[in-house]
Amino acid sequence: MDIPEEDPISPILKVGEEKEIGKNGLKKKLVKEGEGWETPSSGDEVEVHYTGTLLDGTKFDSSRDRVTPFKFKLGQGQVIKGWDEGIKTMKKGENAIFTIPPELAYGESGSPPTIPPNATLQFDVELLSWTSVEDICKDGGIFKKILVEGEKWENPKDLDEVFVKYEARLEDGTLVSKSDGVEFAVKDGYFCPALAKAVKTMKKGEKVLLKVKPQYAFGEVGRPASGDEGAVPPNATLQITLELISWKTVTDISKDKKVLKKTIKEGEGYERPNDGAVVQVKLTGKLQDGTVFVQKGHGDEPFEFKIDEEQVIDGLDRAVKAMKKGEVALVTISPEYAYGSSESQQDLAIVPANSTVYYEVEMVSFVKEKESWDMNTQEKIEAAGKKKEEGNVLFKAGKYERASKRYEKVARYIEYDSSFSDEEKQQAKVLKVSCNLNNAACKLKLKDYKQAEKLCTKVLELDSRNVKALYRRAQAYIQLVDLDLAEMDIKKALEIDPDNRDVKLEYKILKEKVKEYNKKDAQFYGSIFSKMNKLEQVKSTNAATKQESAPMIIDSQA
Repeated sequence: MDIPEEDPISPILKVGEEKEIGKNGLKKKLVKEGEGWETPSSGDEVEVHYTGTLLDGTKFDSSRDRVTPFKFKLGQGQVIKGWDEGIKTMKKGENAIFTIPPELAYGESGSPPTIPPNATLQFDVELLSWTSVEDICKDGGIFKKILVEGEKWENPKDLDEVFVKYEARLEDGTLVSKSDGVEFAVKDGYFCPALAKAVKTMKKGEKVLLKVKPQYAFGEVGRPASGDEGAVPPNATLQITLELISWKTVTDISKDKKVLKKTIKEGEGYERPNDGAVVQVKLTGKLQDGTVFVQKGHGDEPFEFKIDEEQVIDGLDRAVKAMKKGEVALVTISPEYAYGSSESQQDLAIVPANSTVYYEVEMVSFVKEKESWDMNTQEKIEAAGKKKEEGNVLFKAGKYERASKRYEKVARYIEYDSSFSDEEKQQAKVLKVSCNLNNAACKLKLKDYKQAEKLCTKVLELDSRNVKALYRRAQAYIQLVDLDLAEMDIKKALEIDPDNRDVKLEYKILKEKVKEYNKKDAQFYGSIFSKMNKLEQVKSTNAATKQESAPMIIDSQA
């Protein structure tokens, strides 16, 4: 079985130094350092100047003498193995001398009349440039050759809207489609599947040449001519020149595609508002038919509100939190994150029930809520106490998710207490216990039983006899069907507080659960045994039938 060869490791060389590359006797001596750090890869089209000599100095070939650089595709077997392996280690502009053993050159036969059998060769090679050729889908369906490098490092994603120029031709050069500027969502594609596949690998400003096989073009059917568009015959390969001019980033804010933010104008820097930040915006809200139902902040003063305080609809709150200063965005919000199943009277129009709404938002400025690392110890204690009270109000209102976020913020304020005084450490401990307990109650309501169990365990690490923590952890264990662990916590809680009604009630629920699971187990195993018995009976019946129906042996001698 052939074992694929690994790419040679590029040795770190100083000018004038020689080292072996790989394990097959190929040597490289650095004559002149190259630029940057990138090296070409298999499939790239490289351009080199070279001079080839035998070990005695006899020259047998030189591109320099012809004054024409030599081009070939790397790693495709178009040159001797020593070249494919050696040039992969070079940087742009680098000059090196490769000593290539016969096994990586022309072997036992040589290349008459210039290269004798079993000849070790030397090549003085300068890597002038290379053009990357990428097999985008890794199946040979789309090859991409970069003609003009793009900017930065980002690529468009499925939700983004790209603006491109392209020109598509058949292999004989016939133009079949062209656009000097078209915008489309990557996920929706345009012209043929190859455009969307390719554009996801491109940078802003990048220009490429694509070789597109039929499966990523128009397949076995082809495409008839239409208007200015030419016909594409069945099973046709296309050559497409594609340029990515720009794109608008579309972010899935809610992670379920129900709050989408399309950036129209990039903001400044990298900072965004946090929960509790005071933001100033200009906004216009529209219905699907274009009816404006709200417009704020376009007069003398921008519209101001506080993040995560329910001062605007949930979807808008979330989207604005993801914006930078100066950013302009279009936000699409589904009913679940907008006005829901009821109609809502707004400033300029009624928003009908179950409406998707659209906002154009400009982030004018924001002031972030002070982070814990900017606070002294007393400020941390005070901020934690305030967030705890906010959490309690939200919990009582049945807003468990928002309450949970408040309790989590308390934990972050007082998590690291090494700089606290003894009194502050005691205050922090009380806050940690109460907020983790309250957060566990939120998680139970939200059916996040694993997280509830973890929060109660944190409390018990601080206070091993905390009955509420044992009780709530037992509730979580029951839902996670860890009934033995639930029983241990309930028994311990009853040892500490024998008259606790809630714990006694939970013990009753646990016993019912155990009884229910025991009954299910009995039914499950009973069903298995019943099936096994029936199977044995069927086997016995079949065996008896076979004996009864066996043909009589006729004695031919009778």
